[in-house]
Amino acid sequence: MNELESLKNITLAPYILKATALIGVSRKIGGNQFRHSFATLGILLDYHFVNDPVLLKAALLHDLFEELPETELDEIRYIDHDGPLVVDLVMEVTRRQDETKEGYLERVLNHGSRNALILKCADRISNLTDLHRDYHEPAKILAYLEQTERYIIPMAEKVDHNMVIELTDLVARRREIISKSGI
Repeated sequence: MNELESLKNITLAPYILKATALIGVSRKIGGNQFRHSFATLGILLDYHFVNDPVLLKAALLHDLFEELPETELDEIRYIDHDGPLVVDLVMEVTRRQDETKEGYLERVLNHGSRNALILKCADRISNLTDLHRDYHEPAKILAYLEQTERYIIPMAEKVDHNMVIELTDLVARRREIISKSGI
C-alpha cells in the first residue's frame, strides 16, 4: 500500500476534535497550541511517517496533557482501537510535574520508544521554526539551541538522519541570526 492509500485509511477526525481544546491555549510566539499540533503532524507527514496511525494521532495530542492536565485520559483511550497506544505515546512525551526540563529530555532520549523519539524531534522542528528573536531573549534562544544539540539531535540520530540534518540546520541558522544581531 502506498503512502496515499495509508493516509486514506487513518481516521484522524476524532483526534482532531480532541485537539480543538488546544485552540484556546496561546503560544508565546503567537497562534495557539492547536496549530502547533498540526505543524507537528505536517512534519511527520513530510518525513513520510504515514504508515503509523498511532504516531500521527499522537502528534495531534502531544501537548494536550501538559497544557490541559484536566483532560480525561479514558476519553482518548476509547476513541478507537488505537486510543490506548495513543495515550501511552502522548504520556511518554509529556513532561511530568516532578521533572526538570533536562530530566524530561534525558528520560525521552535514554528510555523513549522509537515513536517517542520521532515525535519529540518533529515537535522540536516545529518549535525551532517558530523560534524568533522578536519573541524570545537571545539568552533563552541560545539555551534552547544548546538543549537541542544536547538532547534532541541525539534523539534524531537514533531514528532519522534527515531529521538530524534539519535540526542541525535550524540550530545553525538561529545561531547565525543571533550572531548577526551583535548579541
